[in-house]
Amino acid sequence: MADTFILWLLLVAAGGFTWWRFYRLLRPMKRAARAARFDQPLRRLAGVARALGLHERLLKIRYSGILHAMIFVSFIALTTSIVESFGSVLFPGFSLGPIGGTTWIALLQDIFALVMLAGVVLAAFQRYVLRPARFRGSNAIDATIIYVLIVTIVVSMIFEATFGILAGKAGADWRPVSHALAYALSPLRLSGEQAATAVTVFYWLHVTSILAFLIYIPGSKHRHMFLAAPNIYFRSLKPKGMLPRAAPDKPPAPVASVEQFTWKDMLDAYACTECGRCQAACPAYAAGLPLSPKLLITDIRDHLIDAGDTPLIGGVIREETLWACTTCHACMEACPVHIEHVPKIVDMRRYLVEEGKIAPMLQEALSNLQRTGNSMGSATRMRARWTKGLPFKIKDARKEPVDILWFVGDFASYDPRVQDVTRKVAMLLNEADVDFGILYEAEQNSGNDVHRVGEEGLFEMLALRNIETISGCSFNRIMTTDPHSLNALAQEYRAFGAVYEVMHYASFLLELIETGRLKLKAEARGKVTYHDPCYLGRYNGGFDAPRALIERAGYRLAEMPRCRENSFCCGAGGGQIWSDDSGVEERPSENRIKEALSLEGARYFVVSCPKDKVMYAAAVQSLGAEDAIEVVDLADLIARALAH
Repeated sequence: MADTFILWLLLVAAGGFTWWRFYRLLRPMKRAARAARFDQPLRRLAGVARALGLHERLLKIRYSGILHAMIFVSFIALTTSIVESFGSVLFPGFSLGPIGGTTWIALLQDIFALVMLAGVVLAAFQRYVLRPARFRGSNAIDATIIYVLIVTIVVSMIFEATFGILAGKAGADWRPVSHALAYALSPLRLSGEQAATAVTVFYWLHVTSILAFLIYIPGSKHRHMFLAAPNIYFRSLKPKGMLPRAAPDKPPAPVASVEQFTWKDMLDAYACTECGRCQAACPAYAAGLPLSPKLLITDIRDHLIDAGDTPLIGGVIREETLWACTTCHACMEACPVHIEHVPKIVDMRRYLVEEGKIAPMLQEALSNLQRTGNSMGSATRMRARWTKGLPFKIKDARKEPVDILWFVGDFASYDPRVQDVTRKVAMLLNEADVDFGILYEAEQNSGNDVHRVGEEGLFEMLALRNIETISGCSFNRIMTTDPHSLNALAQEYRAFGAVYEVMHYASFLLELIETGRLKLKAEARGKVTYHDPCYLGRYNGGFDAPRALIERAGYRLAEMPRCRENSFCCGAGGGQIWSDDSGVEERPSENRIKEALSLEGARYFVVSCPKDKVMYAAAVQSLGAEDAIEVVDLADLIARALAH
């Protein structure tokens, strides 16, 4: 009776204190901005099931994924021990015996106790011996406390059962680990009373360590044990390339203080595991810039818990941190609990734009876009000048119907380093007798990167102008050679009610080859490597068509270690192409070329984005690697392989 009273008292006190700590933690979410995340419940539940089923995100880092799987599965299995420990005392007569508590449940507890301890040992070895760079900035003391608490909970459970065997307690035949320990301790020749006392000691150690764990969790990063599943459930179900926007007439508001974030943004901050996968994938962090996606989220979290008088932007989060982001989505792709880093950065950038806190080069580019519709500041009449060298006239899609409307993009139109590729694409389309046209001087920048810079008004202006022009044309599909334009046209313009069938030129060229409209010579041409552009690959899933084209052109593909979803950004996105290299220790483009150079025999570095052609050609020149590797576009490979 006394034990029951004490346990009830401890449980109520610990439960109340834990609830208070969670309430204090989550209270800011009550006042947060709204976020519509309650739709499609079945799809959301399926996402949680995949995550809890240890899907590929967790296992991308095999060692870490396996140890977390061991701990997670063991945690589920050992909840039966917690139920037993509390239920048998709180509710006299309670027992799991009727459902296998002394047989298969007891066996599972013994087995998974060892699995749990092995998982903790692997975790400790990783943290204190392997010490991966992605852990830099994580709370090591917090991790140590959790390790100690978990070990105490598990070891006390094992020894409670062990001394129960020595005390002659019935129903322990299915506990091989406890039996082995009891056999090892038998030389101590403990009396039944001594063994029973030890059972009591380890029982209370087990119970109090569970309650201590419960109380500690709300203030620990390991609160993700309870918040990861809800955070995954409430993940964004919108296309990856579509930044949150309520309606065309209601653009998202700038975020200047932590209270202006949505409740989902706050849940993101609390659910962070500090695993550092986002940090390891971040090109800005690799370049030595002051951005760690992990620390960005944990700084927001700490500010939520204890806001004080420090401003969010310029205080907790440096302006340089926000401007360093390339919006490549690698951090979000890597996060096992689906934290949304990029939208938060863009939300805070909007405030900086509103306050005029913009670097001179970026300001100049935005001014050019406002004035001329392109970041170079070139005259609009010069947009189609690249067509002058062609032996045929490209249709003006504003004046006559076309099958394919080609949205060319700024760099493909204006940059001399890319215009040759643009002309080759035109020649290939003409070779295949494609009925295509362009918008000539009426085309404007798609606004994709303007949107991610945070200049919402300018983005809306560019988008609406393009939509108005396109609406006056008669066409079936839109093609673009620019993945950034692809993303804006296919994803972002949906917010304005403009829904188009948009394809990247790689997909269209592959279609032309497979239907026999483009014929290629079948011959082996050597080995190449291919770079997945962020806005074609991660954002829009365009991984397979470029690889199929490379194969059709007769080349063997040598994949870089970071490819497909794990591709490493060139460093141009999110407005970075309009910024200088201040603070950069190593350009992401140079980092990537070094990765390509490590491959044996890959003579060509193949790209499928105009910005990539510019960035990587400059990187090869900067590294003095012109004799080792050449940057070529997919169109170059197909043009060389034509059967004539």
